[in-house]
Amino acid sequence: MKAYKYLFILVGLSIFGCSDLEEEPVGLLAPEGFFKSPKDIQTAVNAAYGHMTHEDFWGRKMSLTLMLRGDMVGIGDPTTSTRRIEHDDFNVPTDNGMISGYWNRVYQIIAAANQAIAGAEQVSAADEIKNPIVAQAYFVRAFAYFHLVRQFGDIPYIDAPISDAAAAASITKTATAKVYENIISDLKYAKTWLPNTQASRTIPAKSAAHSYLALVYLTMGDYQKAYDEAKGVIDNESVYQLGLEADYQDLFDATKIDGSNEPIFALDFNGFRSGDAGQDYQAALTGIRGDEQYGIGGGWSVAVPSLEVFNTWDDQDYRKSVSLDVTGVFKGNVEPYTVFKNFHSRAVNRPHIAKYTRHPGVTANGNGRASQHNHAMMRYAEVLLIAAEALNEVSPGSAEAHGYVNRVRSRARNGGTFPADVSGLSQNDFRTLVLEDRKWELAFEFKRWYDIVRRKMGAEVFSASGLEGAKPNFDPNQDYLLPLPADELARNPNLLPNNPGY
Repeated sequence: MKAYKYLFILVGLSIFGCSDLEEEPVGLLAPEGFFKSPKDIQTAVNAAYGHMTHEDFWGRKMSLTLMLRGDMVGIGDPTTSTRRIEHDDFNVPTDNGMISGYWNRVYQIIAAANQAIAGAEQVSAADEIKNPIVAQAYFVRAFAYFHLVRQFGDIPYIDAPISDAAAAASITKTATAKVYENIISDLKYAKTWLPNTQASRTIPAKSAAHSYLALVYLTMGDYQKAYDEAKGVIDNESVYQLGLEADYQDLFDATKIDGSNEPIFALDFNGFRSGDAGQDYQAALTGIRGDEQYGIGGGWSVAVPSLEVFNTWDDQDYRKSVSLDVTGVFKGNVEPYTVFKNFHSRAVNRPHIAKYTRHPGVTANGNGRASQHNHAMMRYAEVLLIAAEALNEVSPGSAEAHGYVNRVRSRARNGGTFPADVSGLSQNDFRTLVLEDRKWELAFEFKRWYDIVRRKMGAEVFSASGLEGAKPNFDPNQDYLLPLPADELARNPNLLPNNPGY
């Protein structure tokens, strides 16, 4: 994908994350003087994309939080930051540093989108020229709020720039149902005005809005609408230029993914470092301590799959070998995972995630940081699985639903015979199966926690029989939501009370 260097602009007062609301901004670009052409609207939207690749969001903090809260990955290095361990242990205080970091960043994404939408009102241009750009901002805003509402429930919903501290001090929470209503409205606008395709999958096309509508409805439990939207994407597969990548490994090869038709919306890291802006930490966080095999200095063994993930994942499933490293190279010798700790005191004797370390492309920093990975936020395989899951709820036993799963499974066989095609399953059995298929197909892609939450599987997956064993601190009455950050509540007590249990 084309390497974009985004211009970060501040147009208006960024409320969330400011340490002093009385501070006088210096050197800001006033919106009334900046927005003169459609190109200026695009510049504002590009600022939002830039925030997405900051370490506060997908570079590290939010992505790592999602991974650790699932049931497949735990802390490997016991000396890593306490704020990470707290998520793995479901012992999260309101001042957890992971949450406060990305809470502020997501609202910066939203602020940039709001500024683009508002600024567009000042630009005189035909709708067919201006609105497809504005639609990117609507998509971005929906994307950001969709993450926030699934994590926090009732949240402040801001849909316009805020230019003074007094207005910020009056912000209150918006009910979850209303937030979802707004997300759907934004995605419908984006679906209407975005083009069928874009020059890069890092720019949302109509397929992105269409696919996210399907996922939003699936999350809400509106299965008919989820199926309708997913089926709409599938029916437009050729129009949207979508398809499954032939080799599952190529989805995680930074040197090959640019030409793939499977990613629907992706965040593109470019292999350069500018502080923590644009720096991807996934290889570092998931790689093997001291490992020499990829020439990036090994990783940090922070987010490591449980041993039961390896033990229960069938060896015949090609996705397993793509997703996991079971050996490392130390002092020039290939060594099994059972002795990783012999070569570094902070290592752990478990297979490690390979999706982000094996083919990171050019990296601008040690341990694979600042990679060239394109992280797919949505890919076509997920749309097929959304259609299958949703259709099973409205039309149990559907051969069509089974067919969508079989299409995804066909690639996972990689010429072998496992996983086999499925047919004739009951509604309950197929529901279980499609959630399992999501677990393996989307393994370590930051989706599993959201599946656990929307299907309320915590009591099961965090029990003694779960992949990570018993998680005694997990409380279904509390832990499906995160706490609102303590510093945000201190700035604005209108957001009290905090979520239950915090």
